[in-house]
Amino acid sequence: MTTRSDPSPPAGASAPRFGPKRLLLLGLSLLATALFLALGIWQVERRAWKLDLIARVEARLAAAPVPAPGRAEWPKLSRDADEYRRVTATGRFLPDRAVRTMAVTEKGAGSWLLVPLVTASGDTILINRGFVPSDWQGSAGDGEGSVTVTGLLRLPEPGGGFLRSNDPAHDRWYSRDVAAIAAARNLGPVAPYFIDADASGNGPSQPVGGLTVVVFHNNHLIYALTWFGLALLSGYAVYRLVREPGVG
Repeated sequence: MTTRSDPSPPAGASAPRFGPKRLLLLGLSLLATALFLALGIWQVERRAWKLDLIARVEARLAAAPVPAPGRAEWPKLSRDADEYRRVTATGRFLPDRAVRTMAVTEKGAGSWLLVPLVTASGDTILINRGFVPSDWQGSAGDGEGSVTVTGLLRLPEPGGGFLRSNDPAHDRWYSRDVAAIAAARNLGPVAPYFIDADASGNGPSQPVGGLTVVVFHNNHLIYALTWFGLALLSGYAVYRLVREPGVG
């Protein structure tokens, strides 16, 4: 006669507090809690950085214009330290080397008119003279002689924009890629930035300057609260798994 073994635990033996499934859930919950906390802290740090950046840019926008950086300063320029500085540059335009890049502004769709400016020291700087509509037929700078431009220093926008790449071979430009434009127009060494001209040069049949939009999206607090909320939920899951008895 065969006998069957009884799978039930011996009398008085307690069930294991943490089975394999519960241990797996506990590990995943702990990992999620740590990850969400790290992401929340990162967003807090990003918010502090963004607020500092906004304060610095606002100070630059309110400051008096300074001479545009010369050749000796070019290697030191950075987006955080220099973009949106108010600068001036004096020289003569090269209207035959002008480039139009695609633009969508408060005045509708059209182009930015970028014209090289050669300074007295021989530096070449691309000047975004402003917005022109698609059918614009005005002057890119002929007969103006020496001019002084005041505006905002901007760093290049390489590659393209509007989900399209720049096409120098067909003279189609979707971003203000200084190096690519310089190569396409045979300008030689140029400043590693361009200047968005302000509205001081605006006039009839002229490009419309002063349309630079300076906006910094700062949603980091919302993101931080979201991550910390998820950390709280996953932390509560850890609490439940540790405190409540069960086998799994």
